[in-house]
Amino acid sequence: MKAYELLFFVDPALDPETRLAVMKRIDTTIAEGNGKVDNVDEWGKRKLAYEINKLTEGDYTLINFHADPTQIAELDRVLRITDAVVRHMIVRRDDME
Repeated sequence: MKAYELLFFVDPALDPETRLAVMKRIDTTIAEGNGKVDNVDEWGKRKLAYEINKLTEGDYTLINFHADPTQIAELDRVLRITDAVVRHMIVRRDDME
């Protein structure tokens, strides 16, 4: 399994239940692919460099995890169809093998 890092942000006006549901969906998708979450780092509200969908701030979360490279496409698909996630980025980490 390879080490990956997922950074995503949601609208800061979302209620905590919706935010928790997004996290649970990500955890479930990683676990279904026999991956494991190493660390979840909630960055909180940050100002965006430019306005996206009339938002000037985002509530950021960074997740470090290990997964099979074939499962990354499925995680990306899940994040794209999750309405609460405004933007996301998945990066392979070579320094954490």
